[in-house]
Amino acid sequence: MAESDWDSVTVLRKKGPSSTQAKSKQAITAAQRRGEEVETSKKWAAGQNKQHLVTKNTAKLDRETEELHHVRVPLEVGKVIQQGRQNKGLTQKDLATKINEKPQVIADYECGKAIPSNQVMGKIERAIGLKLRGRDIGQPLEAKPKKK
Repeated sequence: MAESDWDSVTVLRKKGPSSTQAKSKQAITAAQRRGEEVETSKKWAAGQNKQHLVTKNTAKLDRETEELHHVRVPLEVGKVIQQGRQNKGLTQKDLATKINEKPQVIADYECGKAIPSNQVMGKIERAIGLKLRGRDIGQPLEAKPKKK
């Protein structure tokens, strides 16, 4: 019967101040009066719209004159693709269907806008039967014996 002791009271949980109450000016000054340690820190660019901050590197980037660009398919390769496709009697759409690519890919390769991919170039080479890479561009593709 120890549980029925009427003289002692057990507090299970005491609720502290909520985060908004703890941050209020009143709560801070009260804590300082009591001698408690109060830490305040300002967030960087808090409450400001500083998404596009100007840094010291911006001027350095502005002075940069080197132009960087991707290597494109040479026009010579585009002409070979076009001639090989026409010799086989294929349209751009037919060739694209044959190699499982979009017609726009073939159009980009033919006009020299595409960034070369060895995978796509290999598919086009096999479809039209002409070499598109290496020294002998436009030469017939040698048929390699199939491995068993």
